[in-house]
Amino acid sequence: MIARRSGVRAKPADDMGDMRIQRALARAGIASRRKAEELVEAGRVTVNGVVAVIGQSVDPSRDKILVDGRPIAAPSAPVWIVLNKPAGMLTTKSDPAGRPTVFELVDAHPGLTYVGRLDYMTEGLLLLTTDGGAAHALTHPRHEIERTYVAVVRGDAPLAARLARNGVELDDGVVHLRHVEARPLAGRRQYEFEVTLAEGRNREVRRLCEALGLVVERLVRTQFGPVRLGTLPTGSVRSLTRREMDMITALTGGAKAPRQRPIPKRKPR
Repeated sequence: MIARRSGVRAKPADDMGDMRIQRALARAGIASRRKAEELVEAGRVTVNGVVAVIGQSVDPSRDKILVDGRPIAAPSAPVWIVLNKPAGMLTTKSDPAGRPTVFELVDAHPGLTYVGRLDYMTEGLLLLTTDGGAAHALTHPRHEIERTYVAVVRGDAPLAARLARNGVELDDGVVHLRHVEARPLAGRRQYEFEVTLAEGRNREVRRLCEALGLVVERLVRTQFGPVRLGTLPTGSVRSLTRREMDMITALTGGAKAPRQRPIPKRKPR
């Protein structure tokens, strides 16, 4: 139940106008969603002259929203970034040990978060966005968003592919694949082992390969939902296409998305 105070509107929010107060602050570039919640809890945010509460609905185009007595800017369209993550980088904002993170490869945006973590040595497609609601929806099991990975492996990959089609038992349950294929690499004793699944357990593809007797030498995510990695160079970023954005919006049940400004291209490091 949403807390109510006199003069505070508390009704369902949507992406067309109304949104949660903490989301409005994040969209306006005030702070990340978590920091915005802290501002609200500290009583530093008012809506139409009344102290705001967590979870209340606001319309930044109509409501007067102040932080420490200063009006916030109009919220901007959510940012979406497609990154080709290199191996040897953490999918986190900072690391106490000083290891490199994916956020060093993208421009800073308030509230920017990743959609579906990639482990330290896994490469490939990583989505980042300032739309926390969409990020949650894309990774929630009920939506069954497909991810495709290509692993370079040693071992009997054709046999592994046949076995995997019946499901593979891991220590946290059976993995059911949407697609699996083994392709020999010319002149090598290796295979490309491609799998598509609709869940995101921790190190799932690596554990799957291990259970099938395969040794993973490289692992790349090539697709997440409607977004494909394509020929994007390692360490580079791009914007979503309009078609990709519309498909993500449909998958997550949001309103038709406004066109975002193109993400500036950055040279691979």
